[in-house]
Formats: sequence, C-alpha cells, structure tokens
Amino acid sequence: MDAIDDCIIIGAGPAGLTAAIYLARFHLKIRLFDCGSSRAALIPRTRNHAGFPDGIAGIELLRLMREQARKFGAVRVEGEVTQIKPEDDGNFLVAVGAEGYQARSVLLATGVINHRPDIDDALHDEALAAGLVRYCPVCDGYEVTDRRVGVIGTGDHGMREALFIRGYTGDVTLISPNAEHDLDPECQRALDDAGVAQVAGPCGGWSIEGGRLALDTARGRMAFDSVYPALGSTIRSQLAIHAGARASDEGCLEVDAHQRTTIPGLYAAGDVVLGLDQISHAMGEAGVAATTIRNDLDQRRPIRR
Repeated sequence: MDAIDDCIIIGAGPAGLTAAIYLARFHLKIRLFDCGSSRAALIPRTRNHAGFPDGIAGIELLRLMREQARKFGAVRVEGEVTQIKPEDDGNFLVAVGAEGYQARSVLLATGVINHRPDIDDALHDEALAAGLVRYCPVCDGYEVTDRRVGVIGTGDHGMREALFIRGYTGDVTLISPNAEHDLDPECQRALDDAGVAQVAGPCGGWSIEGGRLALDTARGRMAFDSVYPALGSTIRSQLAIHAGARASDEGCLEVDAHQRTTIPGLYAAGDVVLGLDQISHAMGEAGVAATTIRNDLDQRRPIRR
C-alpha cells in the first residue's frame, strides 16, 4: 500500500478532472482513478461549453483536462474502484481490485449511465457520432432546430422531454419504447396542447436510412433527423451508498452547499449529485468541492509549504 494521499478522486469526467486540477494546484497529493467510462467522451461536439466558439469534441476536452491535471502533478490511474471504506482515524481505504489505497479524503465524481434504447451497439455509436441519437436537449437542442425529432419514452419523463424539445422544433413525436403509452390525462393534455404526436411502440428494426434514423413502431416505419431516448439513467452512487452515505430514492447523493456528503471526508460532485447534467455545472461543483476539501484538510492538519 502506497503512502497516504490527501485526496482520491473517483471518476475522470469533467467534474473529476476539474477537481484534480484544483487540488493539485493546492499542492496536495492527488490520485485520480479513471475507469474510462465518462459520458463526456461520447459527445461528438459540444457547442454550449463556453470558450469554444466552434465547439469541441468531448474526447478532446477530456484529453486537454487530463493533460492540465498531469502538468500540475495529479496522478491518474486507469482502474475501477470497487469499495470505499471509512476508517476509524477519519481516513479512507479505497479498493481497486486487489490493491488498496489510503486517503485523507475522497471525492466521488462517477456520474450516471444513460439508459439506451434496444439498438445494436455499433449502430448506436454510429448514430451518436452523426447526431442521429442525442441524449441531452439542454446541450444540443439548438442543433435540431426545425428538424424532425423522435423522443423514445412515455409517462411524465417522456412528456417533459418532448415538451422541452418542442421549444426547438414543431415536429416532435413521442414514441412509447414498448407498447401503448402510459400517459395520465394531464400529460396527454399537455402533449396535445403542444402539438406533440404520440405513437405506440414497440420500437425496433433500427437503421440509418437516407441520413435519418429509422425504426419500426405500431404505426409503421418512421424516420427522424434525431432521436432522443428519454429512458432515464442509472446514477453511479453505489460506492458511497455502500459506505453509508445518504442518497435520494433515485440514487442521487445528498450533499451540503459545499459538496460534503453525509460521511465526513467524503465529497461528491457532478451528475452523481442531483443537478443539471451539464459539463459547466459539474465543473462548478468540482471547484466548490476541491476548495472545501482543501479547507477541511487544513482544519485537520495545517497545510504549509
């Protein structure tokens, strides 16, 4: 087991990397664990991230952030953390397979996993790269302005996504993923008032045809310029929950205004906390968390050069 770290960061997306940059520049000993599954890497080009007028590919943004963190001394390790164990002395034991690492504090920045429609992985990735499948209308709704858009979902969640996209285009169709829609009268009325078409599932037979994403529905074959799955997500908070941290029923970690979880010394930032699912928001939370970690560690043992 190596000497104790000041902070171990779990997750190497925009939140984790921002925190690594801050903490390294506070002259703290940082170890960042990267299991290679940041959602940001899947973004073909983000155009609402300030400072990049022509947009930037998610994978390139992450590369630049990794380089910046490395420049200031943050140590990045490729591996998946399997356990966080609070110890009696206020420190933590972090397990990565058979290896163990000790840290005075831990920041969880593990994000979420989007639920995908039942579509072949290779086709999904091709459609995602082409902007035919999109997951974040806040991020890229502008790109579907006045285009034909399908939303895969139902119920309140599907309704809200369809109505949000209706602010960009008048051609929106809400398609149930499995069979008939599950829409209460209020949802039905809101969709009808907005002019959102509703089509029953199941969805299947996905393919790219004529530059559009086509699929089978109960109404027959349909094709769209872009499709937004509104199927929810899995919040990757189990490491913290198993360690004893409190979370919402959906799995979002409970934090205070300074990103502290309910376990002293354990912090969380980004999509693993209830938020906006935005790069800028995750980075902002990471800056708050990193500064809090530095100040809390200073209270335990003064940080001096």
